[in-house]
Amino acid sequence: MFDLEKYHKIQQTIKNLAKKTKIVAISKNHPIEEVEKAILRGVEIFGENKVQEARLKFEKILKTNKKIKLHLTGPLQTNKVKVALDLFSVFHTLDREKLVRELMKFPEKLTNKSFFIQVNTGNEETKSGIKPEETKSFLEMCRTRGIKNIQGLMCIPPVNEDPKTHFKLIFDLSNDLCLGGASIGMSSDYIEALDFDPQYIRLGTILFGKRV
Repeated sequence: MFDLEKYHKIQQTIKNLAKKTKIVAISKNHPIEEVEKAILRGVEIFGENKVQEARLKFEKILKTNKKIKLHLTGPLQTNKVKVALDLFSVFHTLDREKLVRELMKFPEKLTNKSFFIQVNTGNEETKSGIKPEETKSFLEMCRTRGIKNIQGLMCIPPVNEDPKTHFKLIFDLSNDLCLGGASIGMSSDYIEALDFDPQYIRLGTILFGKRV
């Protein structure tokens, strides 16, 4: 059940801190009925991790409600790029050259899309993302190949480490590269993330409850 009271409380926290951060309501693994309830309550930005699930839930909604913006917050397989570009407005997980090359096969679909580079701040083998020290060269490669609309950086801190260390790394990298606010902070650490002026925080469990 979507928690409207919690949503408004977090919005008020953002306002009280004089931030411009936006909430991405992560609806993955939650049924379309919950998405529809959230939309009726005024939510307009949703995040999904899988292209196929997003297509089943949002394809019709996106055609009938132009206010809704869908963000891809999970890894993108290259064979799903074309479908993803028809669904999502913002991509949070640009993480490898192969994906960049695939995206560039559809230049006409990139015009109004925005991207975040996923940085593997903990150098974890189990996570995707660019190494922090390689972020600048990856950004330059993206721009050279034609992906100009990169808004910022994104990370998922290691579970057992202080998230602030990783948010600070992303914040400093963003400043060094003259990028905008990052995509950082989830249900467990969004309060810490707000100290670093993110553009987006990605909230699932705290808004929709535990996933199915």
